[in-house]
Amino acid sequence: MRHENVASVVVVAGVLFAGGAAGAHHSASVAYDVDKVVTVQGVVTEVKWENPHSWVYLDVKDASGRIVKWSFEGATPNLMHRRGITPAILKPGIVLTIKAHPARVASRHAGEMTEILAADGTAIRATLGGAEPGRGRAGRGN
Repeated sequence: MRHENVASVVVVAGVLFAGGAAGAHHSASVAYDVDKVVTVQGVVTEVKWENPHSWVYLDVKDASGRIVKWSFEGATPNLMHRRGITPAILKPGIVLTIKAHPARVASRHAGEMTEILAADGTAIRATLGGAEPGRGRAGRGN
């Protein structure tokens, strides 16, 4: 095979692979209402530092005093760590306040994290993408 043909095959394969990977990722607006933000406070029960998204689970008391389990999707563990969200901050047993885009199906008690408020009041950006909390999002980069 000639050098030019090998280069063409490599380029075509790269384009096909990149297109498949990009198409596999979903938009957050399918599952979450990115135009709304809810604020939820509760006790951290579990944290999953997994790719492609981290998860934080809270036990939250509703208006009647009943415990409701909430789940919050976050960025990759690497991005969370770079923003200062570490296992030292997110550990089971602590009380935490999370701002999030709520699930489109409210009964899921879930959200896409936009901000974590630490016990000392420090706010840490926790979005998956580049938008600020409560402003929707134009892209998922960052």
